[in-house]
Amino acid sequence: MATAVVSPPAAPPSNVEQSAPLAPQTLEETGLTSAFVADLTLKLLYQKGQTNAAELADTLCLPLPKILQATLDFLRNEHFVEVKGGSGVAASTYIYVISQKGAERAKEAMDRNGYVGAAPVPLASYVARVRSQSIGDVQITFESLRKALSHLVLPERTLRQLGPAINSGRSIFLFGPPGTGKSSIAESLASLLHGNMVLPYAVLVGQQIIRVYDPSRHRPLIQLDARFDRRWVPVARPFVEVGGELTLEDLDLNFDPVTKVHEAPFQMKASGGVLLVDDFGRQRASPEQLLNRWIVPLDRDVDFRTRSRSSRRRTPSSRRSCAGYARYRRSPSTRRPRSGSRSTVVSGTSRCVRATLAISCSISAPRRAFC
Repeated sequence: MATAVVSPPAAPPSNVEQSAPLAPQTLEETGLTSAFVADLTLKLLYQKGQTNAAELADTLCLPLPKILQATLDFLRNEHFVEVKGGSGVAASTYIYVISQKGAERAKEAMDRNGYVGAAPVPLASYVARVRSQSIGDVQITFESLRKALSHLVLPERTLRQLGPAINSGRSIFLFGPPGTGKSSIAESLASLLHGNMVLPYAVLVGQQIIRVYDPSRHRPLIQLDARFDRRWVPVARPFVEVGGELTLEDLDLNFDPVTKVHEAPFQMKASGGVLLVDDFGRQRASPEQLLNRWIVPLDRDVDFRTRSRSSRRRTPSSRRSCAGYARYRRSPSTRRPRSGSRSTVVSGTSRCVRATLAISCSISAPRRAFC
């Protein structure tokens, strides 16, 4: 499993709200159906037993007067829920209790999908937002790079290679002998890519839900008010590190057969931030298998996730939405990446190296100007 690392310090959250979507004014603007919202509301009431309308809206992250109230009125008229008074005359204080009929429908909904929480956003909305927050838009200067790496003793030419590689917004392949600072460089570069972004609690794909927000990997900045779509969470750009524990299974959706909910893989949770693959070549899967898996994401900016029912969905890849830093180690003495293999991994490896992304941490590093 992926190991979370505390995100680097983010810029003051004064501009966080600028990237947050505005609150939906109609059900259509949420991208959800009335049946889906009704089932999600019933599942929440089934778990809580009873609660007031304001708490329901807060948990589901949906506006009460413009969207959720219509759902509650429908459930009440159809005898799925009952109103047990309230602490005031406002509709937000009404206490709702699920009925026997509502409990049966909630159980049926739980059998299909056990997700309970903030309403998800459609996949298309998630893809558009990730692309608009691409880390490829973050540009650094030579002075900021030198400052971030000031605690390391590095050749000037190494710094001048790193600059354009970072500004390219593509993946970076660091290689060299053990002890030359590859991991330290990668971790330090993460501090340069500061800033804020928003990501959803969950994404809806068909009738299945993928959890994206993870408190152990994402650092929330502020809580959005009613002006904004609270299904999105303002966070610092994430930094996720994986090492020798990485497997091919970790690269795909993780389906929980009990809750019937998918968990996003670590590279999806690192979108918009930095993904560090350390000790590359020491994983359970061979380097050839991992690079073959990454050929399409590196080349076409998209990846494909397999859901529990074997259908596949297209999502933004990590090439621009997430900068990947890899430490290449094949044996006790790390080897330089080559493209002489007859396997299909040649294509993927050459793409990594060809795009000015392969950087040697030894004295044999090639020169590249940094303007």
